[in-house]
Amino acid sequence: MILVSSCLAGLKVRYNGTHSLNEKIEKLVKDGKATMVCPEILGGLSTPREPAEISGGNGDDVLDGKACVIEKSGKDVTSIYIEGAYRTLKKVQLLKATLVVLKENSPSCGSSMIYDGQFNGNKIYGNGVTSALLKRHNIKVISEETFWQLLP
Repeated sequence: MILVSSCLAGLKVRYNGTHSLNEKIEKLVKDGKATMVCPEILGGLSTPREPAEISGGNGDDVLDGKACVIEKSGKDVTSIYIEGAYRTLKKVQLLKATLVVLKENSPSCGSSMIYDGQFNGNKIYGNGVTSALLKRHNIKVISEETFWQLLP
């Protein structure tokens, strides 16, 4: 089983109420080969919501208590992102998922790139909170960008 970001399968769960539809991922879900997850929704956030970025590091730093997730207005939502990450981990374990495909650049789901915490559009190398937690549990996490390379 593959677990995928809900937004990649066409659900309008992104912070601004949109999706990031990837038709091949949507087809996997429709064919029963993949299941959807949105760590931010699992953590308790609504759609739409304020944009958030990791401030002071990356997802690993958030899990280690060295960085936090902050909404653009300044509200600290770190605990919500951590809760969503742990609920996603539980779902991965229950489904025995062998691969997780998450939305790149997200403070939850980014698997190699995230925004730098300044809300200026700049990106840095690093994992989002959920990607970091899953990787710590030896779960293979890739982005939709890398996923394309696996397709025939």
